[in-house]
Amino acid sequence: MTKVFIAGGSGRVATELIKNLVAAGNQVIAGARHPEKIIKLDGVAPVKMDLHGSVDDLASLMKGATAVYFVAGSRGKDLLQTDAMGAVKTMQAAKQVGIKRYVMLSSMYALQPEKWAEYPALAAITDYNIAKFFADNYLISNSGLDYTIIQPAVLTEEAATGKVDLGVGDETTNPIPDVAKVLAAVLNRDNTIGKVIMMRSGDTPIETALDKL
Repeated sequence: MTKVFIAGGSGRVATELIKNLVAAGNQVIAGARHPEKIIKLDGVAPVKMDLHGSVDDLASLMKGATAVYFVAGSRGKDLLQTDAMGAVKTMQAAKQVGIKRYVMLSSMYALQPEKWAEYPALAAITDYNIAKFFADNYLISNSGLDYTIIQPAVLTEEAATGKVDLGVGDETTNPIPDVAKVLAAVLNRDNTIGKVIMMRSGDTPIETALDKL
């Protein structure tokens, strides 16, 4: 059993992620600006989290956890403070309290700006990808954490398929429940540490795809 801190615990991806983590026997501390919106399940402790706050404030919320997920997102309304700097502060907070494992929800090709204009779905979220570009780069180059970065295609509110393709490809959508399953599945997989994993809808069962990394 692992105690996990989730930044952005009331969002669409977080709700599905929490279900998966709890089903696997983990405990969750879920941080959100509006903790009353966090899914109510046994093993889930909702806490009020403000990504505009200090690193020390975030670190105090993470105490006792052994892993951090960043799945927060401002939906374009607060990109610098939330999606970019907010993410960096959670990395700094994790390091401050001795947490090594960190899983980032990012965006397809976030580290390859030359790709954004090639896909209309990515071109439409260019400012979001810019924020993720800086957050992902900090995580890789400056954080010192045991990171995994998941870069899904555009999220859709479709039913889970349980199947994905990992790596470079042209499919540009992902059902949210499949993204959540991948996020949960990488937690204790050492073969995903230090990797940037692009994902999209596909034909390979999630566990099989991750085994092949």
